[in-house]
Amino acid sequence: MKAILTKIAILSFIFLTSIEPVNQEFQGQAIYFSKSTMELGSWGARMSEAQKKQIQARLKNRLEKTYVLNFNKEESVFNEEDKLDAMSGATDSWGKNFAQGESYKNVKENALIQSQEFYGKQFLVKDELQKFDWKMGSESKQIGQYMCFKATALVPTAELTWYNFSWSDLRTASTENKEESEDGEAKEPEVNMTAIEAWYTPQIPVSHGPGEYWGLPGLILEVSAGNTTMLCSKIIMNPEEKIKIEAPAKGKEITKNAYKETIQGKMLEMRNNRGRRRSR
Repeated sequence: MKAILTKIAILSFIFLTSIEPVNQEFQGQAIYFSKSTMELGSWGARMSEAQKKQIQARLKNRLEKTYVLNFNKEESVFNEEDKLDAMSGATDSWGKNFAQGESYKNVKENALIQSQEFYGKQFLVKDELQKFDWKMGSESKQIGQYMCFKATALVPTAELTWYNFSWSDLRTASTENKEESEDGEAKEPEVNMTAIEAWYTPQIPVSHGPGEYWGLPGLILEVSAGNTTMLCSKIIMNPEEKIKIEAPAKGKEITKNAYKETIQGKMLEMRNNRGRRRSR
C-alpha cells in the first residue's frame, strides 16, 4: 500500500509540473508623480517672494508631472500623462520640445527606443540603456504597502538630460573647443555628475523604473536626481485588461548623441537668426 501511494505521489508531481500555467504573462502598471524645484540662479536673488511664487505658478505644468509605467518581466513603456496648463488652459507646447517622449526599455536586450518630437519633426531615438553603477545600501523604508531598499549611483549629467536643452550647453561646447593646456594639447573637459538616490522593492521582482532608471533587483518606486524627485503613487499588478507594451515606431532613427547635437544645432541657428533680425 505504501509503495502504491508513493507511486501516485510521484506521478501527481510529474503531472502538475508538466502543466503550463494558464497565465504566464506578468504585467503591471505604476503611476508616478514627479516634482521639480525651480532654479532661478543669480537673477532669482533679486526677486521678491511674491514674484517667485508667480513664476512657480506659471511653470507648474513643467515642475509637476504625472507619468505611467507599463511593464512586464523584460519590457517597459514610460510616458507622461497629458495635462492642461492651469493658467492658459493649453498644453505646454514649448516644454514638450525638450521633455522626455514615450520611452521603451528592454532590459534583456539592453535596448532603448524613445519617441521625441522637436519643433514638429518626429525622431525615433535608438540606443543602449543608460548604464548605472548602483551601490546597494542597507537602509529601508515603506512606500505604500511595499518594503523598499536604498541604492545610489553617480552618472554624468549630460547622459541623463540628452533630450533636454540649456543655453549653457552651447557655451560649454564652445569653451571645450577653445581650451588647451600649456603644451598646446586639448584639455579634458570637466564632466558634471548627478547623484542619484533610488528606492526599489524586491516584492516586485523586475529591473524596471521610471524614466532612464533601471537595473535594480526590484521595481524602483522612488528616485531623486538633481532637482527632481519621482514617487510611485499607485501600482496595479496583473490588471484584468491586458496592457499593450510596444515600442514606438514612427520617426527618423537617430542615436542619443546625434539627437542632442541636432537640438543644439537648431537652437544655435534660431539664436543667430534672431540676432540678424535685431541688427537690421
